Amino acid sequence: MEQLRGLYPPLSAYDSGWLDTGDGHRIYWELSGNPNGKPAVFIHGGPGGGSAPYHRQLFDPQRYKVLLFDQRGCGRSKPHASLDNNTTWHLVDDLERLRVMAGVDQWLVFGGSWGSTLALAYAQTHPQRVSEMVLRGIFTLRKQELSWYYQDGASRFFPDKWERVLSILSEEERKDVIAAYRQRLTSPDLQVQLEAAKLWSVWEGETVTLLPSGASASFGEDDFALAFARIENHYFSHQGFLDSDDQLLSNVPLIRHIPAVIVHGRYDMACQVQNAWDLAKAWPEAELHIVEGAGHSTDEPGILHQLMLATDRFAGK
Repeated sequence: MEQLRGLYPPLSAYDSGWLDTGDGHRIYWELSGNPNGKPAVFIHGGPGGGSAPYHRQLFDPQRYKVLLFDQRGCGRSKPHASLDNNTTWHLVDDLERLRVMAGVDQWLVFGGSWGSTLALAYAQTHPQRVSEMVLRGIFTLRKQELSWYYQDGASRFFPDKWERVLSILSEEERKDVIAAYRQRLTSPDLQVQLEAAKLWSVWEGETVTLLPSGASASFGEDDFALAFARIENHYFSHQGFLDSDDQLLSNVPLIRHIPAVIVHGRYDMACQVQNAWDLAKAWPEAELHIVEGAGHSTDEPGILHQLMLATDRFAGK
């Protein structure tokens, strides 16, 4: 049996700061690895999840110069949980600002889950700025994908957990869970927001791994849950601010020349493997890895293994 790859050892950022967007947001960013290494940007999930120190460890620190950042309203970015001027296209512009700030002409773009959505949107807007792509847990924000996870689909695999999501909703509200939660997550009453945020966030935390994980506990923490739930629901209520349901798939011809690796767990309940299959069909040059015995999360052993192989290969190892 092949020895599964793990993360590189922990390391600190060598530079960090906040980027003022000019429209009310300050974006936290950091650089780690080799200042003269191959440029890469890591795009976190959610939207609203924030970056974490272990994300630095997905890249060989001797070979990569890695930029991590927290998207608008989450992580260490300010103001916390803000929905103002917060759309996919604001984030695409932020990525370009960060690239220029970092003095990078082209970079490898790595994104998982919602990070794969934003990575595709960015690459299709600025294809000349992307050297390679590593995409995990594909999410293209089609109506069918949102319905699967927030209406009827994943709920049939986790009826006990889904019942908690529905517990604060009336029978009528349950016909459109995303809309019903939006009413609560934008309530002027912070306690109403928090109650809904924790239920929304914990649903995801408890369903993104193949087997239960202790890491799901952090999804119920007040600050994390508030940003995560409010921003996710805001984006999903607006179909990701995309022009059409299949925009990210129909625009794949713009990026087919970019070397890419797609990694997806066979039993991913948050984002069905069909999403990755559809993307690979539209992008036959991309290398698709469907990982058996894995769910959605980066830290599923088989998924992490393929991600590490991909970043090593693109670094010339």
